Parts: sequence; C-alpha cells; structure tokens
Amino acid sequence: MSQKSDVMTVPFHVAAVGEQEAQAAAEVIRSGWLTMGPRTFEFERQFAAYVGARHAIAVSSCTAALHLALEAIGIQPGDEVLLPTTTFTATGEVVCYLGAKPVLVDVEPASMNLDPADAVRRITSRTKAIIPVHLAGVPCEMEQIQGLASTHGLRVIEDAAHSLPASYRGTPIGALSEITAFSFYATKTLTTGEGGMLTTANDQIAERMRIMRLHGIEREAWKRYSGDGSWFYQVLDAGFKYNMTDIQAAIGLVQLGKCDDLSTARQAIADRYTAAFSCMEALQVPESYTDRKTSWHLYVLRLRTERLSIGRDAFVSELKRRGIGTSVHFIPLHLHPFYQNRFGYRPGDFPQAEAEYARAFSLPIFPTMSSAEIEAVITSVSEVVQAFGR
Repeated sequence: MSQKSDVMTVPFHVAAVGEQEAQAAAEVIRSGWLTMGPRTFEFERQFAAYVGARHAIAVSSCTAALHLALEAIGIQPGDEVLLPTTTFTATGEVVCYLGAKPVLVDVEPASMNLDPADAVRRITSRTKAIIPVHLAGVPCEMEQIQGLASTHGLRVIEDAAHSLPASYRGTPIGALSEITAFSFYATKTLTTGEGGMLTTANDQIAERMRIMRLHGIEREAWKRYSGDGSWFYQVLDAGFKYNMTDIQAAIGLVQLGKCDDLSTARQAIADRYTAAFSCMEALQVPESYTDRKTSWHLYVLRLRTERLSIGRDAFVSELKRRGIGTSVHFIPLHLHPFYQNRFGYRPGDFPQAEAEYARAFSLPIFPTMSSAEIEAVITSVSEVVQAFGR
C-alpha cells in the first residue's frame, strides 16, 4: 500500500512471505545441498498428508506437472484431450507437447468452470483424457466430470493451480482424481516463487512421474553427490528437467504450515467484498456453494454491463486511475492466435466463455491486505458503479 497524491494504491497481489521463509532458504544454502534432496522429499511427505493423497511429487511448475501427468498416462500424437477454453495457456500447451490435440470446451455461466454437458458433445474415439480447471479456486462439478470420464473411458487430470486448499463434497482437491497438478507460482495461495506438485494414489504413475521429472534417471540418482551416494546411475527413458530444488521446498514447507491461516485471511476479504458488492445491481459477485470450498485464489467480479454505461475494459481503467490493481482471468484460449492458427478455433465458437470473459475481472485478494486496503478497493469499485451506472 502507498499514498500518492492522496490516493491509496492497492497492488493486485503481494506475496505472503517473510522472515520465516528467508530463514528456511538460508538454512538450505548453509547446508551446502541446494537442489532436490531432503527438504524436497519432506515437502512432498507433508503436502501429501495435508491434501490426503498417497503420493506427492514436487516439480518446477504446474506446467511441468501437467506435462508429466499426460506423459504418465500415455497420451500420444493424434490423441485428444478435453479442457476448458477459459484457462491459462499452460493447460492447453502441454497437450501440444505430446503431439495431441487440445479440444476446447465451453464453460458453465455460474462458475466459469468446464461445462460437463458441452464436454460430452465433444468426445470422439480419439478422446483420451479430460483436464478440469478449478478456476479461481472454485472446484469444478467433479461428480459429473468423473461420471462422464468413467462412461467414456477417459483419464482425469485436475488442473488445481488455483485450488489449495479447496475441497469438493468434503474431499480435499488433490485426493479426488487419478492425478492432480498444483501451482506454487509467485501469485498462488502457496508459493515457492516457482514450483508445482503432483498428487496421485496410483503407485505406478507416481513412480513414472518421479523418474521422468529428472531426465528419466532412476530415482535414487540424486544421491550420487552425497556422502552415501554412488557415481553410478542409469537413464531409463528420455525424461525432463522438472525437479524442484531444496531452496524452493524449504520455502514451501513454511508456507504449508501457514496454509490454513492464509486461507482464512482470503476468506475474510472475500466475505467483505461480497457483503459490499452483492447489493449493487450492476455487479455479480462469485457464486456461493454449499457442497464445495473455494481457496479464494481469485475474487472474480462480473459486471452486468446493461446496467452500466461503460464496459469491462473501461471499468478496469477507472479502477487503475483510482490506484486499484486488477487482472483478467482468463482470455479464452480460442481467442488467441496460436489456437486459431493451429487448430482452427474462431471467435463465436464458445459463446458462454466469451460472454463471461467480456464482463469479468479479478480484484486484489492477498492475505496481507490491510483493512484500509480492502476498504479502498470497495470504495473505488462503488465510486465507478455510481459514476457510470444507468
């Protein structure tokens, strides 16, 4: 937060890291072992316990996690993978890494998550998997998704980049599907700067992903520079350089210990926003669910543009002029040149996703927000509504 010309500026995000994380990273540096090692494996153990998963495999990013997951289930060139058009490009690009086709799916209007009914219509004989994305940390309708996956023989990989901690009908995200991928990017609910995690209950898949995250080298090869290690190693397949480092894991362990408190702080901010905005006819607040818990990674506000004389872009500009940071999550994939040029997608292909994108934006919701910062956001949004309401 800062004061500039009597206007309080509120950034879109500030990472909730401090001296504890700095000390944990410093301890690793002083230990002399910086890359994947004991801290990483402890982080995996604690993360698996936290979400109720049998296995957790730490990696360099959620993108890496999704790639490893698709490789582990045997996605091949020519296969098709279903995923929502409203997501970050990483969800789609990893499908392309394996020569498969990302088959985009429209979204439900309430949650902006993948629409299971639209997904069913896009299944072909080449469809092998489905990647539901828990947008903003709101869990998808997983019972329907798992039902259609079971009916059509599809593998389910959850993109939970936004979803720690979140749950669906009492089960934590990370313990629902065959594979789940998390993100620890700088803006996420748990951060290691960069990083990610895979969870699974499948022993064979876990072993495959562990091997492939480090060049396809047998699992214990990391020890070859330690006192009890050996110089000898074997390469079992053409793998990737996707391992997490102990410096990152040390930060992650501290963050994991704070995860519940950080989630509570986000919930409190969301509650204040919803209380303030739900009475404004020009605004649509996030949907409330009784059967699932959101992580509140994002607070996505939508405009009822028929009640305003300006659109979303101008509304965001007005907030910026008032010192409020915002973002838009996400530009649907089918509107980007790559997906149009490579796969032939066009504007108009996914009308619900386009309609929601045109009126949605995300407000600041970081755990260290002060009461004054929260109030500044509420006041600024209210001022814009009042100034441009019909």
